[in-house]
Amino acid sequence: MVSKQELRSEETKNKILKAAGKLFGKRGYDVVTIREIAKEAGCSHTAIYLYYKDKESLLHHLAMPLLHELKELLEKIDQQTNLNGPAKLKAICLTFIEFCLLHQSMYITFISANASRVDEQDPKLQINKVRIELFQLLKDVLNNALTLSENEQSLAFSRILFYNLHGMVSTYLNHKEPLQKLLDRLSSTFEQSIDALYLGFQEIIKQGANNES
Repeated sequence: MVSKQELRSEETKNKILKAAGKLFGKRGYDVVTIREIAKEAGCSHTAIYLYYKDKESLLHHLAMPLLHELKELLEKIDQQTNLNGPAKLKAICLTFIEFCLLHQSMYITFISANASRVDEQDPKLQINKVRIELFQLLKDVLNNALTLSENEQSLAFSRILFYNLHGMVSTYLNHKEPLQKLLDRLSSTFEQSIDALYLGFQEIIKQGANNES
């Protein structure tokens, strides 16, 4: 049986995480302090250290569940054998957009707070390792759709793809209408954006091949 003390501790931990997520999303991870999180959570800053080592630990507990959930969703699509390369790329991009909009209040926290470079070889934080794995998955799917080898061009294309996905999500982070209504209204636009990128990448590859011949 769970004791009252354990219930209170769990409640305090949840309040701290909720406060941290709210402040990280609203003001940014770098500028928010432990004392500000404590004030928002209604506890002392020393209470936070009973459960979390530091601000990075808070970020880890907030971001990792969502990152793993997103990664699993995208991996399931990547494993589907009934989709060709372009269809798989579109499905993964649309899933990314929908997931991030579903978790819009936490998007900046789990995607970019305290982020490292996507090509960093040995990132310090575990959350950045998972972020890099996510980016690599996007890059692999894009490479497959374009029949492109792993090189500087594929890295550039993958960055451009992510910039555009990030831009689409960021545009609607503060939307007021229900998510399904938003998707019903804009899914075709999201799809056309992905198609336009894909065709643009193909044209760049074609031009490069013509210049070499």
